Amino acid sequence: MNTDILREHRVRIDELDEQLICLLAERFEITKTVGELKAKTGLPAADPQREKEQIARLHEIARREGMDPIFGEKVFRLVVDEVIRHHLQTADKRDDLKA
Repeated sequence: MNTDILREHRVRIDELDEQLICLLAERFEITKTVGELKAKTGLPAADPQREKEQIARLHEIARREGMDPIFGEKVFRLVVDEVIRHHLQTADKRDDLKA
């Protein structure tokens, strides 16, 4: 009986993991476009004010959902750091084409 419950939970966890990856892929597609726009217009790769606002918003969401806000922030930071890295690469490629 317990193994059936465990199996059911694991199936749901697997489904959620897939959804997380799909959502991240979608997010990175959108931020890729943002990075190209930033490179084209000379905007910086990072936007500390927006990040600060997002962290505050995500803390509220995490609290509402009963999740540790610090953990949510760590996940956000991991994602945003990767986005910024991509933005910097995009800007560098654009600069290389100009040279």
